[in-house]
Amino acid sequence: MKVVLLMGGRSAEREISLRTGHGIFKSLRNLGHEVTAIDAADGRLIGAGETASAQLEGPLEPSDLPEVSVSVVAEAQPLAEAEVVFLALHGGAGENGTVQALLDLSNRPYTGSGVLASALAMNKALSKSVFERAGVPTPRWQLVRASRLEGVDATALGGYPLIVKPNEQGSSVGLSVVADPGDLPAALDAAFQYGRDVLVEQFIPGRELTVAVLGDEAMPIVEIRPKSGQYDYESKYTSGAGDYACPADLPESLARRVQELGVRAAQALDCAGVTRVDFRLSTQDEPFCLEVNTIPGMTPTSLVPMAARARGLSYDQLVARMLELAQEEWRARHAPAPRRSDSRAGS
Repeated sequence: MKVVLLMGGRSAEREISLRTGHGIFKSLRNLGHEVTAIDAADGRLIGAGETASAQLEGPLEPSDLPEVSVSVVAEAQPLAEAEVVFLALHGGAGENGTVQALLDLSNRPYTGSGVLASALAMNKALSKSVFERAGVPTPRWQLVRASRLEGVDATALGGYPLIVKPNEQGSSVGLSVVADPGDLPAALDAAFQYGRDVLVEQFIPGRELTVAVLGDEAMPIVEIRPKSGQYDYESKYTSGAGDYACPADLPESLARRVQELGVRAAQALDCAGVTRVDFRLSTQDEPFCLEVNTIPGMTPTSLVPMAARARGLSYDQLVARMLELAQEEWRARHAPAPRRSDSRAGS
């Protein structure tokens, strides 16, 4: 099968996207597919040897990358011949529905969620509103906008500490745990570096859990125990920075409850393919959904491959299933609508 792999891009999560892309590139080759890798930052083709070297360049600021419209990606010649586009993009236009819209216009099947689900999941405030309507518990929250800065009502959020993070970022980029009111302005400033909206959220003491959802199936729960005490960017992507338990040590009924909430959260946003739903489990064993990731990391330390292994799936089998789900979703979306019977026929 001819597969185009989109990786890199211009977001603050570029480095992680390159690592994810490297693993997927090797897996697709192992599976016998004809793979063309494209850097979504500028449409440049990435050679087989470059996928490994690119990830070693270190993190790049978006300002260091060329100002190129994502439409360049849609115009790349390999895309016209692709049977499936495999998305290994994290954050920004690659995960917020922009690239998905371009691929829809290009009439190309692609892995992961569609335009609306991608946009909703990337916008934490909107997704939390959906969770609340769907009966998925989520920490209390307040959206702070740069255009009309208002005071943060810490009391309504349960008091300090508070979580402060950009409303449209992933990988814990720009996230702060604020224990003292005097530190709040600096945390807001740091989060505003990544967008005009900031989410201030209730801090839930307890355990960090995540549920990978493959299609409509919840895979075994992963518990994350960061050695630093906070599951931040470094803990997520530095080997040895955290301990993991998969399946998480939970009573069967509680594990089933968390998995059910994970599937419900993903379905409420109308997600497809593979998603990862992050939770905090309170000290009273109450699960709170934090967010849904529509293009979860696929690096060696990433959580979805870990859950897949516990489910009995190798990395290659996981990638193969993601391709299958992309094709299934495409066929479902393009199936002819059933004809409505006309009650007046034959009258």
